[in-house]
Amino acid sequence: MDVSTDACAKNAAGVVAICARRCSLYTCQRPRPHPHSFLSARRSFLVYMIPNIPSNSRWASNGVTVAGGHERGNATTQLCNPYGLFIYDDQTMIIVDSGNHRIIEWKMDEKNGYIVAGDNSPGNRLDQLNWPTDVIIEKETDSLIICDRGNQRVVRWPCHKATAQGEIIVSDINCFGLTMDDQKYLYVSDTDNHEVRRYKIGDKNGTIIAGGHGKGDGLNQLNYPTYIFVDRQQTLYVSDHDNHRVMKWNKDGNEGIVVAGGRGKGETLTQLSFPNGLFVDTLGTIYVADSWNHRVMRWSDEAKQGTVIVGGNSWGGETNQLHFPTSLSFDRHGNLYIVDQLNYRVQRFSIE
Repeated sequence: MDVSTDACAKNAAGVVAICARRCSLYTCQRPRPHPHSFLSARRSFLVYMIPNIPSNSRWASNGVTVAGGHERGNATTQLCNPYGLFIYDDQTMIIVDSGNHRIIEWKMDEKNGYIVAGDNSPGNRLDQLNWPTDVIIEKETDSLIICDRGNQRVVRWPCHKATAQGEIIVSDINCFGLTMDDQKYLYVSDTDNHEVRRYKIGDKNGTIIAGGHGKGDGLNQLNYPTYIFVDRQQTLYVSDHDNHRVMKWNKDGNEGIVVAGGRGKGETLTQLSFPNGLFVDTLGTIYVADSWNHRVMRWSDEAKQGTVIVGGNSWGGETNQLHFPTSLSFDRHGNLYIVDQLNYRVQRFSIE
């Protein structure tokens, strides 16, 4: 399953997802204390929230639209097959608006967003994007790092320049997901080679750290890896999309461990169906967008089955429904934000 090259295509078979990140675009301020326990990872190049959410937490069953929701389109009030999302300072979302070939910034209480990368049209110039699928923030250089999937490259894009363009940092890769660890290593998933590589910034080749043994369902293999997440111990989590599972690869491990799904495509609580967006909290609890089941699931550490926390009411556009959720993110309070791709919106589900 790959990204459609037709802008705003409605074909679900052409829909995949990107990774949500909790990175601060403009500030390094420490978040204020809150009754829920949240840790702020303060780093010279990256700032993001790592929520430690109580295992019995619940979320409202009905979401509120905080971006898009006005049908698909390329106006700044609209989204077109959005993929990825992260929240910073509880006030701003950065959305990968893939079908519009742009990255858009959206304030929580505003009706429209602002383009910060790309120009609404696909292209391979350095001031253009072509179906971007993931983005993170490199605070040290005050830049976006973008998986420019349609151009088979990873680009660095300055945040604050009015006439900005990208700089290629990795080329000739069918990238999908991006993340960075606290040693400033960049991790990139490659859907064609069924692997995840780790790069030191400036390194063009990288090192295979997961997969790389061909397409397959063995513990040392992946099948179309999409979203990735790295914790403070450099443990890598991978949405192994076409194997319908989430894999955990310990640092320097030769094979992975199945930590969610892995029982074939299906809709029971032991199964996933083309998982995408992925986040792991400080307790080791996994939150995953179970895209083809139109739900978000929570898998506690070493659990044999997950629980549905949002959606799961068939696909649709009602406030308690999702239609191919692709990415998820949390704010410091534990409120859950979901890219509801084929409803062309971002939904917020408040923690109770």
